[in-house]
Amino acid sequence: MIGLPTPSDRPTALDRPAPAARRWPRWLRRGPMEGLATALIAFGIFMLMQPVSLALYGHSFAVILTGTLAFVVVSHFPE
Repeated sequence: MIGLPTPSDRPTALDRPAPAARRWPRWLRRGPMEGLATALIAFGIFMLMQPVSLALYGHSFAVILTGTLAFVVVSHFPE
């Protein structure tokens, strides 16, 4: 039939931008939060390898674990 839109012509939910109320703040999106989680992991590795403080060494595993869990959670955030 002439003039009727085909299914490929109809807009889908992926074509429309998300409403402003549903968008996440820019600082809470995947990119910045992945960087923060990666920095936390790197700081935990630094704490593990430094030769100065036994207290830093003692808390390094918890910091690395927190950074790793944060990275896993943040990887599910929207872009």
